[in-house]
Formats: sequence, C-alpha cells, structure tokens
Amino acid sequence: MRILFIKTSVAVVLVVGAIAYFWPPILYTMLVFGPLIAIGIIDMLQTRQTILRNFPLVGNVRYIFEKFRPEINQYFVESNWNGMPFNREQRSVIYQRAKGVLDTLPFGTQTDVYRTGYEWINHSLAPKPVLKEEPRVKVGGADCTQPYVASIMNISAMSFGSLSQNAVLALNRGAKMGGFAHNTGEGGLSQFHLEPGGDIVWQIGTGYFGCRNKDGTFSADEFVRRATLPNVKMIEIKLSQGAKPGHGGILPAKKLTPLIAEIRGVEMGKDVISPPAHTAFTAPTGLLEFVARLRELSGGKPVGFKLCLGKRHEFLATCKAMLKTGILPDFITVDGGEGGTGAAPPEFSNSIGTPLNDGLSYVNNALIGIGVRDKIRIIASGKVTTGFTIATKIALGADMCNSARGMMFALGCIQALRCNTNECPTGITTHKPELTVGLVIADKARRVANFHKNTVHSFLEVIVAAGLSHPKELKPWYIQRRVSQSEARHYGEIYPAVEPGSFMNGATESGKMPLSFAQPWKRSSADTFAATHPA
Repeated sequence: MRILFIKTSVAVVLVVGAIAYFWPPILYTMLVFGPLIAIGIIDMLQTRQTILRNFPLVGNVRYIFEKFRPEINQYFVESNWNGMPFNREQRSVIYQRAKGVLDTLPFGTQTDVYRTGYEWINHSLAPKPVLKEEPRVKVGGADCTQPYVASIMNISAMSFGSLSQNAVLALNRGAKMGGFAHNTGEGGLSQFHLEPGGDIVWQIGTGYFGCRNKDGTFSADEFVRRATLPNVKMIEIKLSQGAKPGHGGILPAKKLTPLIAEIRGVEMGKDVISPPAHTAFTAPTGLLEFVARLRELSGGKPVGFKLCLGKRHEFLATCKAMLKTGILPDFITVDGGEGGTGAAPPEFSNSIGTPLNDGLSYVNNALIGIGVRDKIRIIASGKVTTGFTIATKIALGADMCNSARGMMFALGCIQALRCNTNECPTGITTHKPELTVGLVIADKARRVANFHKNTVHSFLEVIVAAGLSHPKELKPWYIQRRVSQSEARHYGEIYPAVEPGSFMNGATESGKMPLSFAQPWKRSSADTFAATHPA
C-alpha cells in the first residue's frame, strides 16, 4: 500500500503538471489532491501507528470509526467478528495501558454481573498499601545452580516465523526495558531474540529447532552452544500447547523464509509441521531424565516443561516418575485449551485440551498430593491479559503467568485474523518487508514494557483492595464465580484442594483420594504414558 500510494501521488503530480502546461486552471485540483498527498506522507513518516505507516491516507478511515466507539462499543462487545468473540472493551484497555494513557472506563460496570460465569474478587474494608516493588519469583530447585528470579508476568511462547523479526525484536527489547522474560516459542533461538539483550526462556519443542541433527533428532552439541548463552535464563520442554494439543506446531510454507529455514534447520518450500511427540524420550521417567540432562548441559539453569493437561493418568504417571527417579522439574507451565496460535485446525483449537483453570488446579493439587509443590514453580498461560486474570491464576496455584495475546495487542494487533496468511496488516505475523516496516521497534518495545508494568500494577492494586499484602496470600476462596443467576461459589468450592502428601498412601485426611485423582492414579505408571489398567 505504501508503494501504491507513492506511485499514485507521483502520477497525480506529473499528470496535473503536464496538463497545467496547456491549461493552467487544472492547478486548482491540487487544492484537493495536495492536502491528501501531504496527509499520506505524514502517515508514512510517523512511527506510532502501524496501520497508518502501512496504509497511508486510507488507514485514517479506521481511526475515524474509532472516534464513534462509545456509540458502537456495545455492538462489538456482544457480537461476533468473523465468528470470534471480539471484546473491544478489553482490547481498548490493553491498548491504553501499552500507550501509557488513561485506562479507566466511563459509566460503570459494562457487563452483566448476573450471567453465569461472571467472576469477581471481594474487597476489604481495610485495604492494604500497594507494594512499592513488584514481587519476584525464584525459579530453580536444589539441582539448579543458576536459578532465575522472574517477574510475576512474562511473555508467552511465540516463535520467530509465526512472528516477524520486528515483532520479536520489539518484544525482547520491551522485556529488557521492563525486567521480565521472553519465551522464544518452539521455532528456535534467533539473533532477533538475542540482539536486544532481554532475558530468554528457550523453548524446546518436538522439532528440536535450534538443537537438532539433520534427521530431526535432538543434538546435545547444538543445545549446549545456545543454552549456555548468558541471555538464556531458563529452558522449557514443550510437550503440548493449549491451541493445538496433541498436534505439532505449524508454520505454513508461505511464511517460510531462507532465514527462518536456516534457524530451524528445515527445507524451503514445505509446511513446517513439528512431530506430535518427542523422540528424545518415550516414557515419564525418560522425560524426567531429559530434564536432568538439559539442566546439566545448560550449566545448571532452570529446566521445566509445558503442557496443556490432557489424559489425567499421563500427568500422574509423570508425578510418579518424579517420585521414582528423584528428579524434579524446576517449573511446569500449564497452558489452557483456550490458548491462541497463528495456525491450527479448528477442531484442535476449539475442542481439544483442558481449559486453564481446570488444568491449573489439577496440576497444582497433584504436586501437593505427592509432596513436591514447594519445590516446583507453576506458570499459568492462556488468555492472561489483566490484573484480575493474574489474580485468578495465582489463587488457583500459579506462581506467575505468561501472556501472549496481551503482548500482541501491545504490539498493535487489531485481530485481523491473517496470522496464517503472511498478510498481517500490522506487520506482526508477516514477513513481507512492505508490512513489517510499519512496526517501529523502539515505539512498540516501549508499549510492551508499559503494558507489563501497568498490568502488574493493576494486579497489585487488586490484591491490596482485597485486604492482602502479598500475592502469596491469595487463596481459592477469594475468587467468586456465578454458577447460575441465583448462586455463586468460590474457587475453593469449585476446585477442592487435596491434603499435602496424601497421594503417597492413596488417601486424604478423610481416608479417600478424590475420584478425579484415584482412578487415573491407579491407571498410571512411571514407566509408561499408557494406561496400565482399564478405565
């Protein structure tokens, strides 16, 4: 669009100039075209709005419509946009926080507080002072010699390939500015992750991009070369992700460039589809041994794994493997089935995988049940965009959260839903230079840092309003959910807790393991992911 505008403007000037030679009155038409050309030039030169840089002049139409947002806001909140719930109110708050401007809303509550599923936290008549500094979370167990002290909110996994190089550079520079971590996603560790100097969580997926042999298997030598870099603070083994659990990552061939192919170690011209399962291990004990191996190869950095909870007996088999081998991951990232992605079959995106709250509670209780919860950090990932969302995940057992969707909005995502087509108008999920040029790294990095800072501050305001002094004091009973128009329950009633260490003898204090754990516990084995007994 930028090139088209330039060519059109030049053509208009030349044609009008040529005609004016014979008919001077034609110059009056420049009273119309002149200002339009000037607006377009200004749009291309400004650095704050990607849409205007990429679509000079015509991009102003979008912002004209946004001026009428108060009148049409309710329509967008209650409607679908291309079949997808489009919450303009929530997105606007993220934009405002990213820009560092007023993020309050007029006219009170803008949702139906009596709808089923509505959630809230009860306030206190004796609120506490807001913490002056963000509380940090230490990640690293007894076998970790290089623990990492993390922010309570970090950038979730998004690969270079899915994202443009400008988007990755802006995210990592924002992480550097704000003092939080940036997860690479499974697409490998690129120079764009490393150049700004922000803290990195290097994710190792089933394709082993960045640490693979030519046959696609894991390469210890390539892993050591990158894992020992000072920017890399933690290693995350990706078992599955919420948007497409049980399915390998997908990078369409139209988005594959020679640079991406080189970083990932794959061939050009083909869709890059990761295997659905790892080849470095095949059993729960093998997974834990792989964790220990990567921890040793990385020089003692924290190593954990990410999963969307699926079959319960498989996760409990992993818990049994922890007890059998004595090897513990330093952290577990729980992704929700509602998590986002740039490309996934709709059945996987919409109908496979446990939602975050259910999965998070189950993983937390399982670790409590085997008596290791205090030794392993839990990270929650899946539509985490607000301070209240963070509070709900901490209340269910998370130590910290990852955000992908919120960070994309901070970069300027307008939900054009072109992530898998290489036609993203904001330059975030495309590799076309004429589109990525609109994403100005310095400006978007500042917005990423602002969004993180203001969202964490919002979270701290939420907990002190509830009369709490520290995030560690958040418990399930602080969060309420309406289960019908006339009834509400707190998380403690919806997600019952287990007794610490109770799984060691198969019983809780009441003498019976909860049914949701008892049956899969009986069917699980540390030596296999397969069920050992019929359901």
